[in-house]
Amino acid sequence: MEKTFNAPAAERKWYQFWEEKGCFKPNQSDQPYSIMIPPPNVTGSLHMGHAFQHTIMDALTRYHRMQGDSTLWQVGTDHAGIATQMVVERKLLAEENLTRHDLGRDKFIERIWDWKEESGGTITQQMRRLGDSVDWDRERFTMDDGLSNAVQEVFIGCLLYTSDAADE
Repeated sequence: MEKTFNAPAAERKWYQFWEEKGCFKPNQSDQPYSIMIPPPNVTGSLHMGHAFQHTIMDALTRYHRMQGDSTLWQVGTDHAGIATQMVVERKLLAEENLTRHDLGRDKFIERIWDWKEESGGTITQQMRRLGDSVDWDRERFTMDDGLSNAVQEVFIGCLLYTSDAADE
């Protein structure tokens, strides 16, 4: 037995065990409960406000799991639109003396995805370090095709519904 307790090692060990065993996945209960993380931007790292918010959501999620509810804490990160564009543009200019116009839309979007992989990984590692009990298999990014398509479908549906209601 170690002379002193190594909390980070114990936390990593148990978090990995819980994740591998599927402890954060919804069960088959008739009582659903879900929380969607307001996605943090991929432009940086989590801050104290995120940690506070995640603590509350994690407590609620774990409480509902203990009640036997089919509980999902959905994880996602946001592309942060303008903020991400600025970060990627500055990086392009500093490292390659290029602008987004030099690359074109498709190549620039590829660079945003590259940045998401670099910076978004920081956020998810921080979330794991906090012990967030999210279902990692359902992790989403706002530029994922499925999520983007769902948002467009809802907004277009709302616009059509609003337009039809205005015509009556």
